[in-house]
Amino acid sequence: MAPRTPRILLTLLLVLAACAAPRPAAAPTGSPQPSAGPLTLTDDAGRAVEVPAETPRIVSLAPSNTEIVCALGACDRVVGVTDFDDYPPEVADRDKVVIAAQVDVEKVVAAHPDLILAAGNELTPTPIIQRLTSLGYPVMTLYPASLDGVYGDITLVGRAIGETDAATALVDKMRQRVERVTHAVAGAERPRTFYEVSVFEGVIYTAGEGSFLASLIDLAGGEPITGDARSTAIGIEQLVTADPQLIVLGDSSYDPSITPASVAARPGWGGMSAVHEDHVVPYPDDLVTTRPGPRIVDGLEALARIVHPEAFD
Repeated sequence: MAPRTPRILLTLLLVLAACAAPRPAAAPTGSPQPSAGPLTLTDDAGRAVEVPAETPRIVSLAPSNTEIVCALGACDRVVGVTDFDDYPPEVADRDKVVIAAQVDVEKVVAAHPDLILAAGNELTPTPIIQRLTSLGYPVMTLYPASLDGVYGDITLVGRAIGETDAATALVDKMRQRVERVTHAVAGAERPRTFYEVSVFEGVIYTAGEGSFLASLIDLAGGEPITGDARSTAIGIEQLVTADPQLIVLGDSSYDPSITPASVAARPGWGGMSAVHEDHVVPYPDDLVTTRPGPRIVDGLEALARIVHPEAFD
C-alpha cells in the first residue's frame, strides 16, 4: 500500500498524543466580549499564559483549534490558519501560516495576532512556541488526551477569547449527544476494536494508548487495541496477539485502495478474527473522528454505528 505521503504525514501529526511573501491579514469583522483585564490561564502543556482582555485577532496553528474558535462564534477573528484547515468553509480565505506542517514565523508575525493557539505533543514544535513567546505573543497550547480534554479545551478557549457562555452551551450540547451514544451501547458486547489510522512504510499506526481516539472507541462500545502512547505505532506481532474482532479502516477515507480485500491480502493479517469473520469495515468519517474539536461527537456517533450497528437500527 502506498498512500499519498503528504496526507499520511499530516494524519499522523494530527493523531499523535499524531513560504511565499505574506499577504495582508484578513480583517476581523466582529469583536470579542471585553473582560475586566488580562487573564492568566493554564494550557494543556501546563504553561501559565497571560491572555489579553480582548483578542480580536487569533492565529490557529491546528485545524482543531480553528474549529473550536469558529464553533464559539468567533470565526471572524481568525486571521491565520494552516493549509490543512478545511472547516468551516469561511476559513479557506484566511492567511496560511502553517504550510506542510511547518510554522512560518514571519507569516504569524505578519498576522499581528493577539492570541496564538498552538498544538501539543510537538505538533507545534517547542522551539517555535518558545520563539513566538519570546516575541511577546501569548501562545496557548491545546492537546486533549480524551473527550473530557476536548471539553476542557473548548472551555479554556472560551475563557481566553471572552466567549464563556458559548463554550458552556457547546459543551453541554456535546455531553448530551455523548450520553445518548453511551446509553445506546450500554450493556452490549465490547468487540476488540482496531482503528487503522494508516500503514505507512511498513509501520502500522492506530489509536495511541491513553489517546482521545482510544477513549472514543471505548465510549462507542469497543475494547480499543492501542499502540504506543507517543508514536501510536503497533507491531504486527502485537496486533496479531491482540486478535481484533473488528477492524475500522480510518485511512480508507483518503485512499480508496484500502479495502477489506486488500487488508486480507496483507502478510500476517489473514488469521485475525476480524478478517476471517468479515468484520473489516471501511470508515469514511476519519477526519471528524481524529480531529479533537467540536465535531468529535460526530465522529463518536459514526464510530458507534460501526461498532454497534444493531443499537442504532
